[in-house]
Amino acid sequence: MSHARMFLNLRLWFAAWLIALAAMMAVVSAPVLAQPSEPPPAETRYGDANIPVQLVAESLPKPGEEWMLALRFNPSAPEWHGYWSNPGDAGQGMDLVLNLPPGWEAGKPLYPVPERMLQEIPDQDGLMNHIYKGEYAVLVPVKVPDGALVSGLPPVRTYVSYLACTDRVCVPQDAWLDVGLGGDFSRWRAEIAPLLDAKASFEVDGEMVRIGIPLPESVELNDPHVFIEVTNFVKYNAAQTFMRSGDVLVAEIPLSEYRHESDPRRVTGIVSFGAGVGVRFEADTGEVPSDGVMIAGPKEKVIPPLWTLILGALLGGLILNIMPCVFPILSLKALSLARAGGDEATAKRDAIAYTAGVVIACVALGALLLGLRAAGQQVGWAFQLQEPSVVIVLLVLAAIITANFAGIFELPSFSFTQSGKPAGSFATGLLAAFAATPCTGPFMAAALGAALLLPVPEALLLFAMLGLGLALPFLLVGFVPALRNRLPKPGAWMERFRRIMAIPMGLTTLALIWLTVQLGGRGFALFALVMLFGIILGFWAVGRLQRAGKMAWPALGLVAAPFVIFGAFALPYSYAQHAREAHQSIHNPQQFERDALAKARSSGKPVFVWFTADWCVSCKLNEAVAIERESTREAFEKAGVITIVGDWTVRDEKITKFLTEHGAAGVPLYLWYPAGGGEPEIMPQLLTPDMLSERAEAAQ
Repeated sequence: MSHARMFLNLRLWFAAWLIALAAMMAVVSAPVLAQPSEPPPAETRYGDANIPVQLVAESLPKPGEEWMLALRFNPSAPEWHGYWSNPGDAGQGMDLVLNLPPGWEAGKPLYPVPERMLQEIPDQDGLMNHIYKGEYAVLVPVKVPDGALVSGLPPVRTYVSYLACTDRVCVPQDAWLDVGLGGDFSRWRAEIAPLLDAKASFEVDGEMVRIGIPLPESVELNDPHVFIEVTNFVKYNAAQTFMRSGDVLVAEIPLSEYRHESDPRRVTGIVSFGAGVGVRFEADTGEVPSDGVMIAGPKEKVIPPLWTLILGALLGGLILNIMPCVFPILSLKALSLARAGGDEATAKRDAIAYTAGVVIACVALGALLLGLRAAGQQVGWAFQLQEPSVVIVLLVLAAIITANFAGIFELPSFSFTQSGKPAGSFATGLLAAFAATPCTGPFMAAALGAALLLPVPEALLLFAMLGLGLALPFLLVGFVPALRNRLPKPGAWMERFRRIMAIPMGLTTLALIWLTVQLGGRGFALFALVMLFGIILGFWAVGRLQRAGKMAWPALGLVAAPFVIFGAFALPYSYAQHAREAHQSIHNPQQFERDALAKARSSGKPVFVWFTADWCVSCKLNEAVAIERESTREAFEKAGVITIVGDWTVRDEKITKFLTEHGAAGVPLYLWYPAGGGEPEIMPQLLTPDMLSERAEAAQ
C-alpha cells in the first residue's frame, strides 16, 4: 500500500471515529425534542468553538402565535463548514434539544439551500457532502399555545451538538445556549428555501428514483440539483438528470445500494436552482411524467465510427509537425531531410527507420497510458512529462544532442547526420515522438479522447496512426523521388547547418532545466545540473580524444561515472514536489475545483476555463496570443466573465478525470460556459487573438 493511500485511509478512519464519538455523545437523535429526561452536563465541550453558535429570537412570544427562533452559526475561519440535516456521504447533521415551557411545541428546523462539496478519493468516485460555508442560520418555529402566560423572554435553555469540518479535519462541537433577542431575521428568512404549495410525486424505476416537482416552466434553472432529506436513499455523488414536462420538473437520481434501510413513503428535500436559491418540496408516491425535454444531466458519450477516428489520428499526427510543441526538435527532422538527398535505397531505408521509430514510440506510450489507467491511475496523454525522472532523462538526451550538433563529439555508429546508417533515423523517430507529443492538436484530441474508451486493439491502432501521421512527411520524401529531388544535395553545408541546429536544441535543454525546477524544486534541479555537467564533461573528453585519433569512449565512463552515481543518490533525496503557486495571470483566475466551477456557473455569468501546463508549448503560445492580452481582460471585465485555470504541470487526478469526461486526453483544453447556464463550448486548441474577446462582447 502506498504512503499516500495509507495516510488517506488513516484520515478517513479517524474522521469516522470522531463522527461516531459525536453520535454517541449527542443527547438525542431526533432533530428537535422537548425537555430531556436526563440533560447532559453543562460543562460538556468537544474542542474549541470552530463554528460558534448563538440562539436568538425574532421577537417576544405572543399567545396563539408562531414564535421564531434562530440558531446562528458563524465559522471562526473561512475553511470551516457545517452540514445540512442530511450531511451526505460523510459528516453529521445538527442535533437539538429545546427546553420549552409546558404546552409549547417546536416545529421542524428550516434550513437554507446547502452547497455541494465533492471530496476526491483516489481510485474511487469521491464523497459528496451537503454543507454550508460562511455564516448561516437555521430557523426553528415554535407554536405558543393560546392562553400562555408570557412575560418577556421565557427561559428557553437549549442544547445543540453538531460537526465542524475543514477539508482535512472534523471536530465535534456542542453548546448550552440561552435565548436572546436580535439577529437579521429578514435575511435569514429570505435564505430559507420556501415550501411549494403543490405536492410533488415520486416513483422508483429500477435503480432510479424519478421525482416530479411542480415548478413553473418560467423558473430559470442555472445549475439544478436535488438535495434529498431522507438518508441512504440516493447516491449523493451520482449525476442527476433533469427534464421539463410543462410546469413539472422531473429529476432522475440513481438510488443508493443502502436504500432498503430507509424505503420512504414520502420523499422531502430541496431543489436548488443555483446561487443559493431553491424551494422545498414534499413528494408522495404517484405517477411522474415520462415525457419531456432534457435540460441538464450527463450526456451519453457517443464514439464516432472507427474510420473517422483513424483519419483524425492520421491528420492529427500530420498537423503535429507544425505545432509549437514540435518546433524544438525540428533540427532533428531537418537533418534527416537533408540526409535523404542521397541515393534512393538509402532514402527509403532511412524513411522506414524513422517511421518505425515514431510509430513504435507512439504505440508504446499509448500502451503504457492504457495500462496505467486500467490499473486505476488517473493519467493522460503526455503523462511522461509529469514525471521528474523522465524529464531528467530528456534533459540529458537534449544536452547530449546539443553537444553533438555543436561538434563537441561525434557518434560514429549512432549518427544523426551520416547517411547509410538507419540507427540514427530510428533514434530520431523515437525521440521525436516521445518529446513532441505533450500537446494535442486539431483532429488529434478527439481521436485520443476516444482511444481512452475503445477496446485495447482499436485504441493501439489509433496511437499507431498518430505516429504514422507524424512520420508521413519523411515517408513521402523517402518514397517519392519528385519530392526528394527538390531537397538540397548533401555537402559541406550540412556541417554548418548542424551547428546552427544546436541553437533550438540548446533552447530545449534550457526549457527542460526550467521544467525540472517546476517539478522537483531548485535543489533537485541543482543536483541534476551537477550530474549533467559531468556527463557533458565526459563527452567533451571523448571529443578531444576523437580529434587526436585515440581510443575515446572509455573516457566517457571514467569521467561521467562519478557524476552519474552522485545523481542516482542525490536526486531522489533532494526531490520535493513543488507546491503549485497561484497561476500568474492578468485575469486573477480561480484555481480549478469542481465546487468552484459549479459556483461560478450558478452565478449566471459567463465562465471561461482553461487547462494548461508549463511543459505545453501550445498552451503557452495560446496564452500569449489570446488569453493574456489587455483587450481580452477588458472584454472579460465588461461582460463579468469568471475565469478558472487548471494547472496540469504535475499530475492532478481531479484535472485528469475532468479532461477525460470532456473527451480530452491532455492539454490544452478551453471551455466557454455561456451566461445563464447551458452546455459548455469546447473551443479550438489553437486560439486566435480575438476569439475570446468576441465571445465576451457577445455576452454583454
